[in-house]
Amino acid sequence: MLFRKTLSRPIQELVVIGFAAFTIFLVGVAQAQDSGTETKAGETAAPCAACHGEKGIPIDKSTPVIWGQNEGYLYLQLRDFKSGARKNNVMTPIAQALQRDDMLTLAQYFSSKRWPQLGLPSAPADIVAKAARANNSIGCTGCHQSEYQGEGTQPRLAGQWREYLESQMLAFRDGSRGNNPGMSDLMNAASKEDIAAMAQYLAGQQYMPGQ
Repeated sequence: MLFRKTLSRPIQELVVIGFAAFTIFLVGVAQAQDSGTETKAGETAAPCAACHGEKGIPIDKSTPVIWGQNEGYLYLQLRDFKSGARKNNVMTPIAQALQRDDMLTLAQYFSSKRWPQLGLPSAPADIVAKAARANNSIGCTGCHQSEYQGEGTQPRLAGQWREYLESQMLAFRDGSRGNNPGMSDLMNAASKEDIAAMAQYLAGQQYMPGQ
């Protein structure tokens, strides 16, 4: 009430217009900052396309799909490559050149992308049955969720390259990938035949979040 009594109507209108203009300015600044952040993320991520694909489909089936992968998982893997907890001749030197903010930026950037459809065939009935028995035995869905889409720091497995999945499960099994002791224990409890069946089954899963 005091505001209305002390200001004439024309001045009140100018104040309202000025406030509206200031609000629009702030929105513009925020949008510009968002655009700048997105541009920076894209620039940081650009070299990754050489292996992981410009459209999210890696050329080499031993290279994982990272578009649409869970943000927490992506960050942890970059961190582990940097520290040496996870070793890879290509990724280790790349990660060692990254700062924590770079890793967070990359994880957010790639997790915001849409998981690509690789067009992999569904597994035949006998492989599905073998994979189901393996899951019942070692409990894959306990962490990777019922549709194998993962969550948080647990990776999505559905629709990933079969070759990559099998190689990583075997690496956990023989200890050459050592950044998750729990996975090593589980893979040691599975036969190589079960691992092969799980990889083939998971690759053929076409689950897409939100669909």
